Amino acid sequence: MIIKLKQCLADKEQWDTRKITLDEVAEKAGIGRATLTRMINKRDYHVGLDIIDKLCDYFNCDINTLLVRAKKDR
Repeated sequence: MIIKLKQCLADKEQWDTRKITLDEVAEKAGIGRATLTRMINKRDYHVGLDIIDKLCDYFNCDINTLLVRAKKDR
């Protein structure tokens, strides 16, 4: 799975017409800033469903907006 956190941030910034920091997301979503940074920087970083749920709440989106299934190379 690929977490589209960068895209969700960009969409929210455009919608709210203001810059949104990771610190703001961390505070309002109740997620550690380090976790958010790892999610952005490490493509294969694994998070629990509780984190995904908090992000969906923060971005007011469905899970399919936040996640995309990546096919594995075989």
